[in-house]
Amino acid sequence: MLIRRARPEDADALWSILEPVIRAGETYTLDRDMDRAAALAYWFAPEKETFVAEVDGVVLGTAYIRPNQAGGGRHVCNFGFVTGASATGRGVARRMCEHALELARSRGYRAVQFNFVVSTNVRAVRLWQSLGFDIVGRLPKAFAHPSQGDVDALVMYRTL
Repeated sequence: MLIRRARPEDADALWSILEPVIRAGETYTLDRDMDRAAALAYWFAPEKETFVAEVDGVVLGTAYIRPNQAGGGRHVCNFGFVTGASATGRGVARRMCEHALELARSRGYRAVQFNFVVSTNVRAVRLWQSLGFDIVGRLPKAFAHPSQGDVDALVMYRTL
């Protein structure tokens, strides 16, 4: 699996991965009716380093790394990950996170914080914990899940 910086020509592949996640509204706090241009602008925002995971030239997932805060909090970064439905369970998210952890260290970050992990996203919670993240906070009923109602969001943290 190759992990590389995302390029403008990856836009179609990224949209095909992002759109189902946005429309489902189960894991990201993005408007479910967000259009392609807005989604790609969000994913490629200037403060983010965006990358893709691909096998044989096919993009299977995408991720970003960015500072979590400015000023005195700038030494902590934040990640975002989306894996394509066809690649679920193939280790794509794990490999992207391992890559992001290495990248974060090389950029001088000293910790990583997931600000808002939807508690019903059990696979992600389990994966992040297996990669050394701890649940350091719980936001009761902070996420309006489209089928499960209001569910908790978790703050997860890991030092580097």
